[in-house]
Amino acid sequence: MHMDSLMPTLTAAVLAILLIGLLMHKLRQPQVVAYLLAGVVLGPHGFALITNPSDLTHLSSIGVLLLLFFIGMEISLPRLLANWRVAVIGTLLQIIITTAIVVLLGYWLNWPFPRSILLGFVVSLSSTAVVIKILQGWKEIDSEVGSNVVGVLLIQDLAIVPMMIIINSLGGGEPNIQELSLQVIGGLGIMLLLAWVITKKTFHMPFGKWLKKDHELQVFSALVLCFGMALITGLFSLSSALGAFVAGILISAARETKWVHQRLEPFHVVFVAVFFVSIGMLVDFNFLKDHIFVIFVLVALSFILNTLINAVIMRLLGVDWR
Repeated sequence: MHMDSLMPTLTAAVLAILLIGLLMHKLRQPQVVAYLLAGVVLGPHGFALITNPSDLTHLSSIGVLLLLFFIGMEISLPRLLANWRVAVIGTLLQIIITTAIVVLLGYWLNWPFPRSILLGFVVSLSSTAVVIKILQGWKEIDSEVGSNVVGVLLIQDLAIVPMMIIINSLGGGEPNIQELSLQVIGGLGIMLLLAWVITKKTFHMPFGKWLKKDHELQVFSALVLCFGMALITGLFSLSSALGAFVAGILISAARETKWVHQRLEPFHVVFVAVFFVSIGMLVDFNFLKDHIFVIFVLVALSFILNTLINAVIMRLLGVDWR
């Protein structure tokens, strides 16, 4: 053979994304849908060109980090903080109300209490990657609505920490004091860093003058910023994606987003696509067929309940109905 054995699979994967992407563009659907469908086609329950979705796990994780990194660069930190009531109070109310409704549903269906709490938490959370990708497609990231949504997603990511503690305690596990302490310290550190960014009128990234003259080093310096902050938050038992988001905010505050966008945009597109393709590969049509009614009812309830709950909460916090 004069070629790598991976080449046919790689070619088929890229071709599937391209063709399905063109079809979705024609149907005016978000590119997210194209990536998910490409994953279904390529995965073990489709043409089985890629039989092990876990092979893409690490690559898809990089996609999430880059996605949040780019969002951080596009977000106005002062506007995000100005809407803290919507993000903090709105998110907490939504989680509490949604979980309470699911617990009541679980009581009616004779579910164990821990299962009801777990499903309530799951239903109350949104996929940051999916929502932000759609907001990008609608060019709503920097709008008032986009700022509110990103704020809610950020608080939801932080809420995962107490959720995990609650789920662990319901399962009979003992809280890990060391991990909890690290999370508290890490959270305080991020808040202090963001407070410093707000009060600091101007600051520049290290070696900025030299980097502007070397396009190749710009790529690696931007990756160091993104992955470095993700590593730091990960070491404090917080979400790595949160660290990438904070790194994007730092880049934005230093007003050096232009060259970072230019250098990392191709990586961003490819790895984000890999993330959604890997999700699409998890779809099992046999399971879907066997449980279609239950899945349909739960999905419909999730959409209806979350829309109503969020709409009412946001309206009470001063956001207009539209």
